[in-house]
Amino acid sequence: MKIICIGGGPAGLYFALLMKKQNPAHQIKVVERNRPYDTFGWGVVFSDQTLGNLAEADAPTAQAIEASFNHWDDIDVFFKGGKVTSGGHGFCGIGRKHLLNILQYRCEELGVELVFETEVTDEQQYDADLIIASDGLNSRIRTRYADSYQPQIEARRCRFVWLGTRKRFDAFTFAFKQTAHGWFQAHIYQYDADTSTFIVETPETVWRAAGLDRMSQEESIAFCEQLFAEQLDGHKLMSNAAHLRGSAMWITFPRIVCGQWVHWHGAVPVVLMGDAAHSAHYSIGSGTKLALEDAIELARCFGAHGDTAAALGAYQEVRAVEVLKLQSAARNSMEWFENVERYTAMEAPQFAYSMLTRSQRLSHENLRLRDAAYVNGYERWFAQRAAAQAGLPPATIAAAPPPMFTPFKVRGLTLKNRILVSPMAQYSAVDGVAGDYHLAHLGARALGGAALVFAEMTCVSADARITPYCPGMYAPEHTQAWKRITDFVHQHSDAAIALQLGHAGAKGSTRAMWDGIDQPLDKDNWPLYSASPQQYLQGISQTARAMTAADMDRVQADFVRATLAANEANFDWLELHCAHGYLLSSFISPLTNQRGDEYGGSLENRCRYPLRIFSAMRAAWPSHKPMSVRISAHDWVEGGITPDDAVRIARLFKAAGADMIDCSSGQVSKLEKPVYGRMFQTPFADRIRNEAGIGAIAVGSIYEADHVNSIIAAGRADLCAVGRPHLANPAWTLAEAARIGYTAVAWPRQYLAGKQQMERNLARGNDGR
Repeated sequence: MKIICIGGGPAGLYFALLMKKQNPAHQIKVVERNRPYDTFGWGVVFSDQTLGNLAEADAPTAQAIEASFNHWDDIDVFFKGGKVTSGGHGFCGIGRKHLLNILQYRCEELGVELVFETEVTDEQQYDADLIIASDGLNSRIRTRYADSYQPQIEARRCRFVWLGTRKRFDAFTFAFKQTAHGWFQAHIYQYDADTSTFIVETPETVWRAAGLDRMSQEESIAFCEQLFAEQLDGHKLMSNAAHLRGSAMWITFPRIVCGQWVHWHGAVPVVLMGDAAHSAHYSIGSGTKLALEDAIELARCFGAHGDTAAALGAYQEVRAVEVLKLQSAARNSMEWFENVERYTAMEAPQFAYSMLTRSQRLSHENLRLRDAAYVNGYERWFAQRAAAQAGLPPATIAAAPPPMFTPFKVRGLTLKNRILVSPMAQYSAVDGVAGDYHLAHLGARALGGAALVFAEMTCVSADARITPYCPGMYAPEHTQAWKRITDFVHQHSDAAIALQLGHAGAKGSTRAMWDGIDQPLDKDNWPLYSASPQQYLQGISQTARAMTAADMDRVQADFVRATLAANEANFDWLELHCAHGYLLSSFISPLTNQRGDEYGGSLENRCRYPLRIFSAMRAAWPSHKPMSVRISAHDWVEGGITPDDAVRIARLFKAAGADMIDCSSGQVSKLEKPVYGRMFQTPFADRIRNEAGIGAIAVGSIYEADHVNSIIAAGRADLCAVGRPHLANPAWTLAEAARIGYTAVAWPRQYLAGKQQMERNLARGNDGR
């Protein structure tokens, strides 16, 4: 093949040498606009895993790179005058120029033609069978064929500058400094015997407020030297961008995602690779890693497929998935650094833990494998603080339980751990009465180790039900039926029990889930109402009418009556359901509220009626008992509720007296396009807890103890609601304790033989059965 690589960065050079190694008959040329020693940046970072991939692809290159690496295991975090160190991370740094020189030398050794100081204005000038567009973040080729590549380019909100220093750092160092204008942070790592990369970053608003947009390059560097004098210890900062003047040295990061990676000029493919195809934020050090792994995969695909089109199809199929995974982690990391101020109320140990786990790739148990002493120390600190916050003496906390098993106090209620059983519809009530099924269902889960068991959404009137089989709290027999269940929970377990009150609104009068979820009843339907006229399933559902003032007064009275009944039934906790497109949610979301009165329009107006209901309930509910509110923190539809809105909604409910926000999302519109994944709704809880300053409950695809420990330890939420795993195993909490080796958790005395058997089996490496 005749192969032209446009761009002599890591992607183009590495692909060229791998293809030449694979078949010396290939005619390969790399064309680069700069001179051999011209490049940006100071050093690049690889993980130990990346080194393994390089060694497998081309041992001589890997050996030369590894011989030049500066290797470290520790991460140091400097925050509020403190320093937190964790180890076992296994990173390597190398100068970018040196890396390119190694790749250039290997290319020449194998017979690749290298052409420098050549600007390619038209790639079609070359006689080639394959053109590689490895021309960087600002790829001209990607721009030229944007219709084919479908790039999405998003400029992010921080300004940053690449600098260097002669001070040597023996750990990957993160330093955070507060100024009168806001927070700055530095990412620092050594990459050769006497030089370290020193990246300074801050949000654009802070950068402008500090006057950096008006400073010369020399003034900017002096500013950074003074700000991070503690870390520099008298050393100077250096720039290798002398050609840039003033504020031009401070740049923004472009997040790049391409829908397609191949454009065809007739029979000649032009293939994106490296930064031209994608970008990953420097805070996880993966841009160069991705570029090299692109090259490895494309070379592998050509080796495995005789047909060019098949090879390119396989390349995009494999790499697009892998890149999106890493870009997701990189986005989490990037957003954490863009919003450092969100976490600055934390104490240094938790702030550092939050930073370490920011991408969600590194979990609590991952950290333990890397540095058990660090995690054990953090667990002791977290447990002692949790005990103090719950008003318990430190002696009641044994040898540092995992974060999920620390206590949590809300008003007058102290929960024994951080696990809740989610409210999950069971469609098993008769005329609104919770019966034997509910006693067995909720009772089993109360015995299963969770601190708080939620009853499913319970409806405040007969016409508030989702289905005819939903439980209610609108008649005396309902109160007595629920009291039978709460009495069982209080007598036979140490769990608390909560009631979630709601009104189905436009989503009511439907069948049980297994008979057709959201489908209207065949007969005996009841009238529906909502914030505005709507039909939940277009052409299928009943059309709900808009609520009148009289409707609103009646529904408010229904909620208050149900609140009083919930207290009579001896529930410990009450939650108001304002999510998932049900009645009160329909007021909050602009997708379903088109009212022209004081209950429509602005977000504050749309929240007015749900807040009115909540305030009336709070006044009727005993002051020592907690109240939470479930909201849809994201509608997942253009023009709907966003996570920014969710923070504002949480603040409004906090001002009205709410103790916790239960952070769910979606189910407001069938046009939704949620992005699923493990812990996918946890970022909503994170923002609400740390921006709105109110307790938060994380929900959604939380199914391992490691998930819960990571969320709670990092301060992303105060409690975790676990639903479907508790359907599969009522004793999920106890089973997870045994699985992670935490034996101090209390089991019901009737089940102690099972505890011992499970722990023995797990200790022997069995699955606990």
